Amino acid sequence: MRIHQDSKGKQTAEPSYILAIETSCDETAVAVVKDGKEVLSNLISSQIATHQAFGGVVPEVASRKHVESITYVLEEAMDASGITPDQLSAVAVTQGPGLVGALLVGIVAAKSAALAFGKPLIGTHHIAGHIYANNLTDEIIYPCIALVVSGGHTELVLLESPGRFQVIGRTRDDAVGEAYDKVARAIGYPYPGGPHVDRAALESEEVISLPRAWLEPDSYDFSFSGLKSAVLNAVNQMKMRGETVNKGAVARGFQESVVEVLVEKAVRAMRQFGGRQLLLCGGVAANQGLRRALSERCGREGLPLLIPPLKYCTDNAAMIGAAAHLKWQEGQFTPLDMKAEPGLSLENWSVEAAKFS
Repeated sequence: MRIHQDSKGKQTAEPSYILAIETSCDETAVAVVKDGKEVLSNLISSQIATHQAFGGVVPEVASRKHVESITYVLEEAMDASGITPDQLSAVAVTQGPGLVGALLVGIVAAKSAALAFGKPLIGTHHIAGHIYANNLTDEIIYPCIALVVSGGHTELVLLESPGRFQVIGRTRDDAVGEAYDKVARAIGYPYPGGPHVDRAALESEEVISLPRAWLEPDSYDFSFSGLKSAVLNAVNQMKMRGETVNKGAVARGFQESVVEVLVEKAVRAMRQFGGRQLLLCGGVAANQGLRRALSERCGREGLPLLIPPLKYCTDNAAMIGAAAHLKWQEGQFTPLDMKAEPGLSLENWSVEAAKFS
């Protein structure tokens, strides 16, 4: 919300109503968010059933599905919100990162809505959305550390103030979610494999020992390609010995390796940078093993931890509205000639530093 001062010097609060669109991958999502926190509507049209036949997301198919769904989902989200177009403050849309064809569908829809409604446009960073999904249910306190874990991203991000992002660690190869899907495929689980591996890991009493990739002693980067290779090697050895692959033991060994590294590096970053909160963000934040391990460790260490509800972990438009509110507050809008940016930098998207001087 913005504070305005009228001609008599009286201050009044102006709420924001942001129409937000998210089409970065295989979810067509539209939401209306008030003041960056209150979700008035949040609709998602999932493509999981379509992509299961291919064992993963097919970009061209995802784009076509977005085209089929976007108008309907947008109309339904506006109707469900109870907000009329003239009440909107801005139209926000994921500008990147993501699949370029999928991004373009959302961007064209957002530009059309902004022009039709006479509202400003806010191009929004997908990962900023995942981070600020935490703001939909809790108050973020700065400085804080965000552990971003999703199908395409694994990053540790320092936020010293609202909307100011500094990436202090990132994956050097596979993202966590990508590694989960590859391991799931290797041991015979369908796409999307992450939930299957998570469930099997939690239910298994057996476990195989797998390596941890710590990298350099002071590094906050991650690497999962070697772990993935170790899983494939373990599975192949079982098959060569004529044994049935113990899916649960493999899943548990893999998950314990991933979770230990994620938790340890996140806690170390909190100590080094003086974080007042640790934020778990992204689709893999729905992983029960990770949620449990991080909660237990932060409890022992006395570190405040924020984890969004499951409905705000996976791709959704409410999180885009929450992040876009940062830019709306500062009047930082995006020109209508905005392009999709599949490699959009989180740090470059930050709210302008001058606003904090």
